[in-house]
Amino acid sequence: MLTYPNIDPVAFALGPLKVHWYGLMYLIGFAAAWLLGRWRASRPGSGWNAELIDDVIFYGVIGVIAGGRLGYMLFYGFDQILANPLNLLRVWEGGMSFHGGLIGVILAIWLFARKHGMRFFAVGDFIAPLVPIGLLMGRIGNFINGELWGHTTDLPWGMRLPCERFPESCAGLPLDAQWSLPVHASQLYEAGLEGFLLFVILWWFSSRPRPLMAVSGLFLVLYGLFRFSVEFVRLPDAHLGYLAFDWLTMGQLLTLPMLLGGALLLALAYRQRREGRLPT
Repeated sequence: MLTYPNIDPVAFALGPLKVHWYGLMYLIGFAAAWLLGRWRASRPGSGWNAELIDDVIFYGVIGVIAGGRLGYMLFYGFDQILANPLNLLRVWEGGMSFHGGLIGVILAIWLFARKHGMRFFAVGDFIAPLVPIGLLMGRIGNFINGELWGHTTDLPWGMRLPCERFPESCAGLPLDAQWSLPVHASQLYEAGLEGFLLFVILWWFSSRPRPLMAVSGLFLVLYGLFRFSVEFVRLPDAHLGYLAFDWLTMGQLLTLPMLLGGALLLALAYRQRREGRLPT
């Protein structure tokens, strides 16, 4: 059985300014995408250069932050907007939606492609393998923040949480209990699947010429499968609960269009290549 290390969400303070680990994880993710993108752009025949990478990462950062925060507040925390619209700006406290961030990045890619006269999916296919490292770091940020825990479990890797920090996880236990029952560390499951494993697969898949749309489609399908699966052991947001069937969560509902859209892109990519209508 594992024990939560109870990491302080604040990495360090500079006077009244507190720098949170959650924000630092995003910075590391953006920096990794920039470095990996620069490396790929330097390869012969990539069609990219350092200036294009700098520009697309800038667009992507804006899309992730604006879309991720707005998506979270609309999908999961609309009541917080009604209570105080300034809650939209409190990014350092956590609360970023991947699906909102994805919409923001799609819009950013469209704007970038239009500006530089590039095909939308040519940009999407190049960017997709750079994204999972950011997802990995974001989920580590969730873990440090102590959010998005899973159901209780008796598996040997279940994690006990300190009752002082997570009193809601100790509901029903004796008042003097110091630790919760073991729970799934679903943030780490997502870090491993949506972050590390997705990166390895996409990096390998995109290292050889593929039909236009194929890399983007595979990203959507694999992320959708990984996210949909982990949601079965992850607790739904308390104020939303299950949407249907005592198991369908908001995360799963939002992921279904990704699965369908990704499968469609893959099918179109390989069908049109067979018909000779798309370059590889």
